[in-house]
Amino acid sequence: MTNGNGTPPEAAQAPQLNVLAQYTKDLSFENPNAPSSLQQQSQPPQINIQINVSANNLSEQEFEVTLSVEGKAETAGKVMFSFELAYAGVFRIVNVPKENLHPLVMIECPRLLFPFAREIIATAVRDGGFPPLMLDPVDFVGLYRQNMERQMAAQGQAGQA
Repeated sequence: MTNGNGTPPEAAQAPQLNVLAQYTKDLSFENPNAPSSLQQQSQPPQINIQINVSANNLSEQEFEVTLSVEGKAETAGKVMFSFELAYAGVFRIVNVPKENLHPLVMIECPRLLFPFAREIIATAVRDGGFPPLMLDPVDFVGLYRQNMERQMAAQGQAGQA
């Protein structure tokens, strides 16, 4: 049986997630103490990484998701390098129940963007004169839960005030 246009009804209602575009919104790499930072160091640097995800509705079915990654490598109190990357994608999401839409946008979309952002960072760090920085995989489910708990706590405190 078809729905009138030759498509079985279950196929017409199948959830879809399509990547329409991916792009670098912002990229910054700093090597403030070069060339001394490029010399052999007595100890490995302390590397700190921050990752955030944000999303904007472009239309009812299209979302821009931005994966923001910031990092800094320091040794002996001096910055060896720092970087900021905002890597985004436009996603079309169709036939997904409303209650599943937010987690899909905030977990699956950044999961699709991450390998490309990881490569951009590795290349920027390597081109800055250092060994490529290969970011560890990110638990976007855990990050999502953390952000939801933080929002719930903030709403609870606002309700008490």
